[in-house]
Amino acid sequence: MKHDLHVPSANGAMQRIVLNAPAQFKTATLGMALPRKALSAAHVVCDPRIDVVPFAQSAIDMDATQRYREYLWSLGLGVAEAMDTAQRGMGLGWGDAQELIAETLHRAHGLPGAEVYSGVGTDHLPAEEMPLSRIVEAYQSQLEFVETRGGRVILMASRALSASAKSYEDFSFVYREVLSAARQPVILHWLGPMFDPALAGYWGEHDLERAMSRCLDVIHEHADKVEGIKISLLDKALEVEMRRRLPVGVSMFTGDDFNYPELIAGDGKSHSDALLGIFDPIAPAASAALRALSDQDTQTFRATLDPTVALAREIFRAPTQYYKTGVVFLAWLNGHQEHFTMVGGQQGARSILHLSRVFALANDCGLLSHPEMARERMRILLELHGVWQ
Repeated sequence: MKHDLHVPSANGAMQRIVLNAPAQFKTATLGMALPRKALSAAHVVCDPRIDVVPFAQSAIDMDATQRYREYLWSLGLGVAEAMDTAQRGMGLGWGDAQELIAETLHRAHGLPGAEVYSGVGTDHLPAEEMPLSRIVEAYQSQLEFVETRGGRVILMASRALSASAKSYEDFSFVYREVLSAARQPVILHWLGPMFDPALAGYWGEHDLERAMSRCLDVIHEHADKVEGIKISLLDKALEVEMRRRLPVGVSMFTGDDFNYPELIAGDGKSHSDALLGIFDPIAPAASAALRALSDQDTQTFRATLDPTVALAREIFRAPTQYYKTGVVFLAWLNGHQEHFTMVGGQQGARSILHLSRVFALANDCGLLSHPEMARERMRILLELHGVWQ
């Protein structure tokens, strides 16, 4: 087996990649106590054998999807289910999300120490203006679905609310009604417009600092119903400022896939927990880093996570909402699924140049767990795109 591969680069030349041996990560294990709550927003594996209209229907390979969750749990990571990494709202509708959530909760209940939080939103509604009472009812119906099955909740941002709210007071009303119905404290999720353009102006403000203050108002008013807040704004300074202003007992969960090592490590005054899409493709490194941090070994923590940042920035490069393609691509290269096909046909959402950079950067980090398999699968993909070795 050859140990190199030539991939295309932006200048039109071919770049030679020499495959590295996989890194030997000393990972955490299921149920191991870690110094930060760490949730990996997990992708779904589609079933390419089912005849569906790719942009209108989805088909999930539930067995392969659940095997990946069991893999994440085995590394001591929790699972954030049916979130945007699972293509929620971009191919995965509420009907399929219900089946996915129910099955993941069922499997987690059989594995002591397996943690799962599930996304609750309003995505069975159209993203258009409507009465706020209808949005409240939609949130509450999804909330009830998860909580009656013993699940914990991540309260996702609502496209319908973004389209319908006229002011902060409308956001405040909806969140007050929904949070009052929650049986247990939830994690709020503020997803920025770089991840979903339909959510621009969330909390009734387009200026992010003013929007942060509005979001904090909601949290302080309902602190007993809020376990934490995940912000996905890719703004390190704003996250640090916001976490310092949270009520006692409410956690910050970073969704910053560009700056997560320093945000999780903290600054001596505060730190962020993790609810990250990048923790799906870099799961072994994330697990090993957190295990090192549990031993107060911040040097090993940073030495393990810092090299993955270049990979994360490539996967999450603009247009950021298509980051899922790189996540699933790496799952395929590493043998976690047998194909590179995605819900909604989103395997075509990124260029072969982007995927070549992801391949090279994952190799640099030692995150190609089976280099020979990864090389052969990358070769096939290159040839499919007319790039011959």
